[in-house]
Amino acid sequence: MRFPLSKGSVCIILMFSSLTGCRHENTPRPRPPVEVTVTKIEPKTIPATFEYIGVVESSHEVEIRARVTGYLDAIGYVEGSFVHKDQLLFQIDPRPFQAALAKAKAQLSREEAVLWEAQRAVKRFKPLYEQKAASQRDLDNAIASQMSAEAQVLAAQAQVADAEINLSYTTMKSPVDGLTSQANYRVGALISPQQDNLTTVSVIDPIWVNFSISELDVLKSHESIREGRLVFPPNDEFNIEVILADQTIFPEKGIVGFAAPSYSQQTGTMMVRAILPNPKKLLRPGQFVRVRLGGSTRPDAIVVPQTAVQQSQKGSFVFVVDSENKAQVRMITPGPWEGKGWVIYGGLKQGDKVIVSGVNKVLPGSQVKIVDEVVNSKHDSKTGQSP
Repeated sequence: MRFPLSKGSVCIILMFSSLTGCRHENTPRPRPPVEVTVTKIEPKTIPATFEYIGVVESSHEVEIRARVTGYLDAIGYVEGSFVHKDQLLFQIDPRPFQAALAKAKAQLSREEAVLWEAQRAVKRFKPLYEQKAASQRDLDNAIASQMSAEAQVLAAQAQVADAEINLSYTTMKSPVDGLTSQANYRVGALISPQQDNLTTVSVIDPIWVNFSISELDVLKSHESIREGRLVFPPNDEFNIEVILADQTIFPEKGIVGFAAPSYSQQTGTMMVRAILPNPKKLLRPGQFVRVRLGGSTRPDAIVVPQTAVQQSQKGSFVFVVDSENKAQVRMITPGPWEGKGWVIYGGLKQGDKVIVSGVNKVLPGSQVKIVDEVVNSKHDSKTGQSP
């Protein structure tokens, strides 16, 4: 038997049907796994590089100064050019010194003549004295005159030598192969030894690069060596690489030539000097460069890309993928950077899978899907920092 439905009953049934349908549509769907890239931890020995800011300096800088007073006759070089050893730089008017030399030579000739006469007198008095024709006093006077004349000749010879030296000082030549600075005086100027240097010649092959290492960096290095995390090259024979301002690498390699025995009280740093060949003269004094100190290694190092390391109030951490393909937080102890990689001192072990891509989409406990795996420790080691 059918009961007719009223208009109100139909509306109520339709309303309940609509609500039931809405509940079904709002049921949450399972969230798909987050696609990530991981790196599998494999400890490896990697090169360790340390980078510092350096300043280029001439390996031998010579100030050219006047040794005698006179008028500048000529400048024999192009300012700022490269000059060779014994090349003429400056010429002082030599005429007064040539005249002084001639006068000294004339005085020497006169004294030599006096000596010749004294020697002849001694030769005459000796036989006369033996024949009792001259007294002892006469002979002694003759010998004394000869000795005095000999002394005068020596003095005159010294004056000639001094005049020759002064004359040679009027010609100033470069003592080394090097780069010249500007000339501080012009032709016609009266110059003397009391004035400033005339110019400077700087040796630029080889060239020096000075850089400073902080006390903290040195202490960290020693700590890393004690803990077996860092090994310096034998006999501390580091190799030096220089990076120019345009990020190109200087073609010549260098060595450490000097390390200061003490720290600067003003800066707390130790000065180190690198020596590099500079045949093409690319490096110039005063130039700022970056210095890479290579030759060290980090045995059994664990390295992850820098993008994998996250920061929180509790410290540094990474996400690792567990056996159920879930992302888990792992607190770590970070070490220094090596290129684009980050050396990890603690918190990771061999075989761990660290998420390196897709980290920003991952939450603790998130289900993940590994779409790619990169090789651990494969990173750009061209740049580094202190240990």
